[in-house]
Amino acid sequence: MGEAERGESAPRLRISFWCSNGHETQPSFASDATVPDTWDCPRCGFPAGQDRDNPPAPPRTEPYKTHLAYVRERRTDADGEAILAEALAKLRGEI
Repeated sequence: MGEAERGESAPRLRISFWCSNGHETQPSFASDATVPDTWDCPRCGFPAGQDRDNPPAPPRTEPYKTHLAYVRERRTDADGEAILAEALAKLRGEI
């Protein structure tokens, strides 16, 4: 359908949002809609705010940890040696 067949469009506002990389995006909102505080930047995905000089900080992502990294956080090397010695003793039939 063309614009003429749908009737008149609702009044719109174009609001500028800036991310921490300096990208500007201008989504349009209905004039009576509530404008959000942040908007996702379509170029880099970081959050963008309406204050050009003070954009929101990018989210901090935790690096991927392996299973071994999580185990090392919970156990000391001495604990690991004790568990290994116990497992080897069971395999050898000493326990």
